[in-house]
Amino acid sequence: MKVVDIATLTGLIAGIVFMVASILMGGRLILFWSLPSIMITFGGAFASMLISYPLQKFISSMKTAKLAFKIQNLNPGTVIKQIIDLAFMARKEGLLALEEMAQTMEDEFLKKGILLIVDGTDPELVRSILETELAFVEGRHRENQGFWSTLADQGPSWGMIGTLIGLIAMLDQLNDPATLGPAMAVALITTLYGSVLANFIANPIANKLKLQSSEEVLLKEVMIEGLLSIQAGENPRIIEEKLKAFLSPTLRNELAGAVDSEEGEE
Repeated sequence: MKVVDIATLTGLIAGIVFMVASILMGGRLILFWSLPSIMITFGGAFASMLISYPLQKFISSMKTAKLAFKIQNLNPGTVIKQIIDLAFMARKEGLLALEEMAQTMEDEFLKKGILLIVDGTDPELVRSILETELAFVEGRHRENQGFWSTLADQGPSWGMIGTLIGLIAMLDQLNDPATLGPAMAVALITTLYGSVLANFIANPIANKLKLQSSEEVLLKEVMIEGLLSIQAGENPRIIEEKLKAFLSPTLRNELAGAVDSEEGEE
């Protein structure tokens, strides 16, 4: 399940508030509004992205921006508990009994792995299939992260292009010294817009996507090792100790006792 990421919302609101407040403390907000600068910086950056990426990939990558505002409920400790439950079930009733449990699993990757071992697939083939799927997931994630990192590079570049255009226009007005100050301000605004696009929008989104990707990959690695251990007939306690190596000390403490309680019911 995905929930709203409070950190992203807080950072977005705080960034806007700090920028607006700092502007108002030193001048007028209207001085930092320039439609031509917006067109050059944002329009030029996105035009470059359209040249760099096919339209379908451009649209799909743009949609990933919403992921920065959501956080997946990816808890390795919960997944390990599920795998331990599966291990107890397989120990009591055999691997075939896991098929019914698989139908209740929300995670398609875990469900697929369970069905593979229920069907008696060779362990090496199970690992190969799941790791291949994981590799493609990582590849898709890297493409989306690369899109936003590239956009972050484009922002300052187009900001500089806008500044150069503004300076050229300013030099054309040298015969009227009264226009030099306002013209210079407009020229510099494009650099500001480019920096904002890169450091307040694109780079933060890319970093958030990298973090979410690493969490999802870790979760799937836990699933692969756990399922293969179940298929090998390992003791649930051994499986627990093996999978706890993926967890932080805090999560390990939260997981402690899960197997003991299960064994007490056995």
